[in-house]
Amino acid sequence: MKPTKWALVLMLLSCALAAAQTAPAAKPAAPKKASQAAKSATAKAPAANPTMAQVLDRGFRNMESEFVSAADAMPEEKYGFAPSDGEFKGVRTFAQQVKHVAASNYIICAAIAGEKPPVDVGSENGPDAIASKADIMNFLKNSFAYGHKALSTVTPRNATGSIQFPFGPGKTTRLAMAVLATAHPFDHYGQMVEYLRMNGIIPPASRPQPAKQ
Repeated sequence: MKPTKWALVLMLLSCALAAAQTAPAAKPAAPKKASQAAKSATAKAPAANPTMAQVLDRGFRNMESEFVSAADAMPEEKYGFAPSDGEFKGVRTFAQQVKHVAASNYIICAAIAGEKPPVDVGSENGPDAIASKADIMNFLKNSFAYGHKALSTVTPRNATGSIQFPFGPGKTTRLAMAVLATAHPFDHYGQMVEYLRMNGIIPPASRPQPAKQ
C-alpha cells in the first residue's frame, strides 16, 4: 500500500525534528572586542593638574640645577677670583657670589615658611667661617633643600596673604617671595658665567649635550 501525500509529509517532519534534536548546539557568538579608540580612552585616567606649590617648585628646581652645576664647575683654587679691571673693581668673588645666593635662599624661604632662617646666614655674603669649596657647596645645596620645603607650603589660600618683607620694612606676599626665590639666583648665575669663561671654563649648561640614542 503506497503512503498518502500527508503520510509522506509527516515522515519528513519527523525526520527533520529528530535531526534537530540530535545536532550539536551552536556555540554562542563571541563578544565583540572593544574598539582601539575605546581602549585608549579608558587605558588611563587623565593626569591631575599640578598644584601651585608644584609649579613654583619646578621653576626653583630648574634654576637650582644650573646654579649648582656652575658653582661646582669652578676649581677650588679659583673660588677667590673676581674681575678687578675697570668697572669690575670691588665686585664679589666667585665664592661670595655663591654664598650670597645661599644666604638669600635661606632668608627668602624662611619668610615664605613664616619662620627664622634655620642656620646662621652671616652677612649678605654668607658666614665668613664657610670658606672651602666643599663647605660652600654644602651650604648652597642645603639652602636649596630648605627652599623646596618652604615652597611646598604655598597654597592658593595663603599665596597672596600679607607677610613681612625679609629685606626691610613693609609687607609682601608668599607668592612674590616664591617668584623671587627663583629669579634672584639667576641674577648671580649670569655673573658667575662670566667668571667661569674668564678662566677658560664653559658653564655646564652651555656645553654640548650628547646626542640621544
